[in-house]
Amino acid sequence: MVDVFSGRLLVGKDGRSVDPEEALQNKVVGLYFSAGWCSPCRDFTPVLCDFYTELLEETYPPAPFEVVFISSDHSAEEMAGYMRAMHGDWLALPFHDPYKHDLKKKYNITAIPKLVIVKQTGEVITDKGRKQIRDKGLSCFRNWLEGADIFQNFSS
Repeated sequence: MVDVFSGRLLVGKDGRSVDPEEALQNKVVGLYFSAGWCSPCRDFTPVLCDFYTELLEETYPPAPFEVVFISSDHSAEEMAGYMRAMHGDWLALPFHDPYKHDLKKKYNITAIPKLVIVKQTGEVITDKGRKQIRDKGLSCFRNWLEGADIFQNFSS
């Protein structure tokens, strides 16, 4: 993930700046392209929250998984409100960072919501994260982990 977010800062739900190198190291990362005005996004976000919470808070050790929200909201205020109201305790690319346009292009995002699961290199494991979570629940994480080349004694 160092390659993908190199030289950038991410923000936590509480607004604090986070070094992506530390936060994303040795983790499977879900790039969540979404917006508060989008009803399919508002429908899926609670599902993603539950998935995230189960993986990180209800397993020991916590699963090596992190979500980075890339906003398509119309303003920084909309983005902040959406994060406060609906998001899990995951990270986000700051609203004003123009890099979100590069990410949308790189991962071929033509519609939202889209959850792209990537390796540490930024290489795509699947661009169907949303469908896989809906269809398979937590069991899809094991497949992502195998595709991520991360050694981890994670068990669910």
